[in-house]
Amino acid sequence: MMLRRLSVTITAAIIWQLCSSLTLAETKKPAQPDKFPPSPLEITIPDPLLPRKPTNKQPLSIQEQQDLAVALDNLNQEAAAKMQAGDKVGAFDIWNRELRLRRYLGSLTEAQALSRVGAIAWNENNRPEIFYIMQRLQKIQTSSLQKQKKLGKTIPSTTADVELWRSLAMAYTNLRSPSEAVQAYDQVLAAVRQNNDVAAVVETLKTMGELHMSWFDYTKASDTYEQLLNLAAKSGDRINQLAYLQQLAYIYEQQKQPHQSIKVRNQLIEAYQSENNLIQIPELKLAIGSDYQSLGKENPTLLPEAFKNYQEAYTTAWQQEQYVTAGEALQKLIALYRSQGQTEEALQTGQILVQTQERAVNFYGMMKAYDQIGQIYLERKEPTLALAAFQKGLELAQQLKHDEAYFTEQIQKLSK
Repeated sequence: MMLRRLSVTITAAIIWQLCSSLTLAETKKPAQPDKFPPSPLEITIPDPLLPRKPTNKQPLSIQEQQDLAVALDNLNQEAAAKMQAGDKVGAFDIWNRELRLRRYLGSLTEAQALSRVGAIAWNENNRPEIFYIMQRLQKIQTSSLQKQKKLGKTIPSTTADVELWRSLAMAYTNLRSPSEAVQAYDQVLAAVRQNNDVAAVVETLKTMGELHMSWFDYTKASDTYEQLLNLAAKSGDRINQLAYLQQLAYIYEQQKQPHQSIKVRNQLIEAYQSENNLIQIPELKLAIGSDYQSLGKENPTLLPEAFKNYQEAYTTAWQQEQYVTAGEALQKLIALYRSQGQTEEALQTGQILVQTQERAVNFYGMMKAYDQIGQIYLERKEPTLALAAFQKGLELAQQLKHDEAYFTEQIQKLSK
């Protein structure tokens, strides 16, 4: 009986303690994350460089603006000198004062200054300063969007507005904020497209493409370079067509999109052939062959295309006396033949590989070719021929003083 009462008492105590803990957890507010101090860019105290109190809404005269601009340029130089002397705190104090006053010269001038100081803050890993500048940029952006909305516009309508968005995009880029930078560039792109300014469209797309690439956003990068490719094709710009195709080939390779990669590389081959420039073609054919071989794992009907492109890579490389590339193509062919059980074709290709490596004066490549031939003969249960291949490989290994033990071991196994 006593044990039962004790058990009930202990249970009641545990329940009361749990309830008390839950009540405390409910009433106690969660800890606030660390916050930066108030932004020095939003200080409203009067500054002696201003000709009148900041509360006066009357805009500065042209002369006053010019005088203020000169004074702010001097502040920038003073801050740079302090930074050079190692006084980083003092430098950013001066820069923040400069930035506070730049807004009196207009949003564009302020955004450009924010971009400049933002780049310095990023290089110095000054997180509070980066945060303050980002806040200010976003306020300028919001204000610009509200201005457009009041005018019934969804995109910038004046040259000054476009320049402001371009400066915002550059500032966000300097602060390593790609999503915000892209949003700003989208505004610029929409405006220059509406004005039918093709040169500005191309320039903006190029900048956006580079931005996407720098952040490894290959999906958006491919869309951007496809647009650039279409514009280059329309204008007959052959040089940039090749540049965009090369970029797209790289992008689709990184994305592991063999279908798109094959399409783009074939376009590159057509472009080079039209200019009778065959030097790049063997490497392109090799890459296309690899793409088809990759696709052939799920769709074997595409393997003949892999064989075809490897063979064309070898032929074209041989004609161009690119014996190293020719050897690579033959290596690919041998591996593919072996994977399909076509050992006779693999042996014939192996013999051609020996000759190719000999022409390239690549003794290491010859040694490896004899090893491959020996392995294929072993697969075919032809030890005598395999032994002969390994012996030739050993002769080269001894000259190179490399892999001698390996070939010696293979020969000893067959000799037994």
